[in-house]
Amino acid sequence: MKVSVIIPTLNEEESIGHVLDKIPRGGKYEWEIIIVDGDSKDRTREIAAEKGAKVIVEKRKGYGRAYKTGFQHATGDVIVTLDGDDTYPAEEIERLVDYLLEKDLDFISCERFSRMRKGAMSLTHKVGNTILTIATRLLFGVKIKDSQSGMWVFRREILKDLNLTSDGMAFSEEIKIEAWRKFRCEEVPIEYRERKGEVKLNTWRDGFHNLMFLIKKRFRRG
Repeated sequence: MKVSVIIPTLNEEESIGHVLDKIPRGGKYEWEIIIVDGDSKDRTREIAAEKGAKVIVEKRKGYGRAYKTGFQHATGDVIVTLDGDDTYPAEEIERLVDYLLEKDLDFISCERFSRMRKGAMSLTHKVGNTILTIATRLLFGVKIKDSQSGMWVFRREILKDLNLTSDGMAFSEEIKIEAWRKFRCEEVPIEYRERKGEVKLNTWRDGFHNLMFLIKKRFRRG
């Protein structure tokens, strides 16, 4: 069983080494670590390569675009995603893969709020997440607590059946909507931590775009 871990990065030299050091290596799984870098201007790519990751430069902008590129290069039976800012618990990856396989699931989304550390998310960000999660539940009937989480664990084979149209931040909610419509899915709580390095998310701008995306996607599906 091979596990591909995909991490999009942009100027994450302060944290990427810490994240990669926490990812399990060896053991019962074969591991593939893929960094999809948005043309960082610091040492992100060099550090990742030194840690044994495969580094792909993706100059086309967008969170979703980075993941689509990563998916094209992934060869694992299971794909795990997380950010390069050390907010997600990379050390829990093996446990989450075990859980996916033991429960015969197709997709796990990692829920951040139940085990969130103090100061890990601003009040504004929490409010925005709540609005988007409620919208996702109402528009698509997806019973989920955290529609914006960026840590997922899923079987690579399901990608061919997911209609993923977003190249931006809305990709995170879209992949969950698509997975929940067609496959065996579950939310699993994880610890969520304060990020290292520069904050790149614009809460109101990205939140508004994500909300508009949900509405447009809902009505495209009728």
